[in-house]
Amino acid sequence: MTQPTSVAATDFVTFSPAVRAEDVLANYWLRQVTLRLRREVCWRWRQHGGMAVPDTPVTLPPLSDRLMDSLDQSRYWAEKCHFFQQDPTAQYLTAQLAISPPDAAQSPPGTFGWVVKQLQLDDLAAFILALALAVTFDNAMGEVIAACLNDALATQPTLALAQKLWDQPEAVLAIADPAYPLWCYGLLQPVAGGSDRLPWHSPLAVSPLVAQRLLFAEAPLPLALQPLTCSVAPPLLPETARLIALRLANAGSTGLQVVPVWGPVGCRLGDLIRGMAAVTQRPVVQWRGNEDGLGSGERLKSLLPLCWLNGVDLFLPQDGLRLLAASMASEDLGKCPDHAVSLPLQSLPITLFVALSAPGDRGHLPGQPRLPLVEMPALTHGERLQCWQQALGPHAAALTADLPDCARRFRYGPETIEAIAASLKVRPQPPTAANLRAACRAQMDLDVGELAQKVTPRFGAEQLILPPKQQALFLEIYQAMTALTEVHYGWGTATVWNESGLSVLFAGPPGTGKTMAAEVLAARLELPMYRIDLSQVVNKYIGETEKNLKRLFDLADLADILLFFDEADALFGRRTEVKDAHDRYANLEISYLLERMERFKGLAILATNRKKDLDEAFLRRLRYTLDFPLPDVAERKQIWRQVIPSKVDATALNLDFFAKQFPLAGGHIRSIVFNACLQTAGATQADPLSSGASRDGRGALGAIAPASPPQLTMERVVVAVKREYDKLNRTVSPSQFGEYAPLIERMTQP
Repeated sequence: MTQPTSVAATDFVTFSPAVRAEDVLANYWLRQVTLRLRREVCWRWRQHGGMAVPDTPVTLPPLSDRLMDSLDQSRYWAEKCHFFQQDPTAQYLTAQLAISPPDAAQSPPGTFGWVVKQLQLDDLAAFILALALAVTFDNAMGEVIAACLNDALATQPTLALAQKLWDQPEAVLAIADPAYPLWCYGLLQPVAGGSDRLPWHSPLAVSPLVAQRLLFAEAPLPLALQPLTCSVAPPLLPETARLIALRLANAGSTGLQVVPVWGPVGCRLGDLIRGMAAVTQRPVVQWRGNEDGLGSGERLKSLLPLCWLNGVDLFLPQDGLRLLAASMASEDLGKCPDHAVSLPLQSLPITLFVALSAPGDRGHLPGQPRLPLVEMPALTHGERLQCWQQALGPHAAALTADLPDCARRFRYGPETIEAIAASLKVRPQPPTAANLRAACRAQMDLDVGELAQKVTPRFGAEQLILPPKQQALFLEIYQAMTALTEVHYGWGTATVWNESGLSVLFAGPPGTGKTMAAEVLAARLELPMYRIDLSQVVNKYIGETEKNLKRLFDLADLADILLFFDEADALFGRRTEVKDAHDRYANLEISYLLERMERFKGLAILATNRKKDLDEAFLRRLRYTLDFPLPDVAERKQIWRQVIPSKVDATALNLDFFAKQFPLAGGHIRSIVFNACLQTAGATQADPLSSGASRDGRGALGAIAPASPPQLTMERVVVAVKREYDKLNRTVSPSQFGEYAPLIERMTQP
């Protein structure tokens, strides 16, 4: 018999006739796998008597007891070797196996031949890689593998099968080493669920993505991996990014490099990565899928080898840490110290850029081989203004006077600015300043969770009644907020004052209008208002309060908002003498608050009933302090008149009497009037004939009586005043009620 010297183009490579790879070395080793499987099936036919009777239809050998099959291997070993040498079919298959592998020196990068040369794989390793590839590539392989393994359910190859097929079975043991290149480069992966049977009976697999790249040189990248492109030229690299890029360029093939990156919301991290890629001279692809698609447990272990085969680096945007944790199927990643979790496939010579949702998350990345954090700086006011002008195009001219203030109040990144501008340009009419502000506010999505509640302003400026001195100071606060843009960026104070906003203290007894004043400011300045829930912010556990405050202020820095700290003395109290660890950390909380308040770019209002309890160092850092005194007689009368509903007849009320006799704050007056209205309406509903009308709403002659407004009486309001004093646990003399003292005395009788 003439010995063949090469694989003909017409020779079948796998069991399926038309299945053939582009890589010549892959075809050779796939054919080696097919030939050895065919030879093993022939032996099983012979072993089980399937070929002993002439003219008997040939069928697959029956599956037998696996224990007996294992025991029979040594029993029939000599007979098996004799069969391979004497049986005509086995002789033919053995002769085909003797064909030498082709020269794959010119195999394109990323293909099977390139991998064999790059990793210096011997024949056994190439055979095992092809064995795992075959079941991914050829759908007909599974049943043949099951027959050779004597297990109908075992349709995936194993190291046990490789040992059965290879002529030197003892050599397969070396492949079981987890440090072997086939494993540490991610080319071979144990099938999920098989780890408990390592090493021999764990199914082997090659990811379909990796298999396609190994077999076909021109295989496209999956749709979820897209080459990194930017709509603008890469910006000037920050110095840290440039140094890290130079380090990556000189790293060579030292293994996987993990680079954490972070930037403000709406920034183009892709621009930063592209700028670094220009230094490293390596293309980068970014993941465009979602965490569910990446979180199958083995997805990243397929993407990393695929990127290596394609000669590209990988960028995980949009909270890449969570995607990384999902892909690794590790609940510990992101919770444990960096020494507790390590990335797989650290031998792969590629760079993995991981986007973080916050700079502090870099401590949750695996410790090795993590590089320093690369931050993309936030846009300056001038850069934001330029982005707005470019994004709006011709429409920017009509908004020249409003864009500077918009660029200060809404500190969005380029992507967000372009999205807002695109929504404005599709309007049928040219955008106005009101349209611009509304679109920017609509973009705000502050996920403050339980730390704060959004407040809808209820009051107008005319409802805020203050003494002249306080009214003038209130107007100064309003004017200061409206002038921030001009003073910071027109007059040049932004750098010295860190582009800070205003911090204001509202101090005074309960009910004097502190919350109302905050709502009036929010409405006039068109700022979203959030009331801080101190019960959620302040935490008894050391360090947790700072974490909550950091999260709150980081979210608030995205755009100008009004943060309202009610009962601020609970959070901004005096620093105490350090007697234990809790005192020390409580003082750290106050110090942290002082520092963050100075950097806060919006309007922070702190309301307190106990101004003396606040830390003096904190008070010095406040821009304005507005004291809310109890109203005098004239102011109380104005408040009484204002809080009475417009649809209520109050002609019977002596407002001068109430204003003079009862020194109450505006909040208490509002509560009194509301309670009097409730009791008046309740009494009317309980006795519908009290007004003199019949039950059908008609008069004595059956005519429809005109609806009369509800009327507040002195008696109702006097009773409500007494109830309010009782609620406040404050004593009031019956003489203060004048001619209504007998009514009060009857109320107090047992």
